[in-house]
Amino acid sequence: MKGKKIQEMSNEELLKHEKTVKTVTSLLCGALLVLFAATIFLNIVKKEFNPLTAVPIALLPILLININTLNEIKKEKKNRNLS
Repeated sequence: MKGKKIQEMSNEELLKHEKTVKTVTSLLCGALLVLFAATIFLNIVKKEFNPLTAVPIALLPILLININTLNEIKKEKKNRNLS
């Protein structure tokens, strides 16, 4: 799927790409929630700033890009009258 636009994909490729992006986005969201919870817990327990706080914040744009990609895929599926 690398380098191929969503509009140029076949129906099967589009559905497979949607499933992959959905899975990756869900896993990333779960991992970010765990990281946020862990950093908040560590900041409360140690009562000092922890450099690990920057990691989930730095990964947040990737999550937003994946969500945007999912929205584009849903629009393309609607245009093609796919389920």
